[in-house]
Amino acid sequence: MVIDGWLKEEGAYTTEVQQQMLESHVKAMVLRAKTGEPLPEVDRSLFEEISSESMQLAERAVNALPGLPIEEAYLLSVHFEIARSNA
Repeated sequence: MVIDGWLKEEGAYTTEVQQQMLESHVKAMVLRAKTGEPLPEVDRSLFEEISSESMQLAERAVNALPGLPIEEAYLLSVHFEIARSNA
């Protein structure tokens, strides 16, 4: 997965369980990009503690899938923040 390379560049990594969760989330994002299924409303204030680095990685992934709303990046950023905390 391309995202694994991005994490490695950041010196971050996922455990086996974290990797499975990340892959599941990305698969769901791809499906939403294909079907246009919307996300439930996202409270952005819940993500104030997420680092800008994790958010940038998430935005990079979301931008690779046309048609996804930026709210996808907020949810995905949590995975990156956890991976970065493993480093």
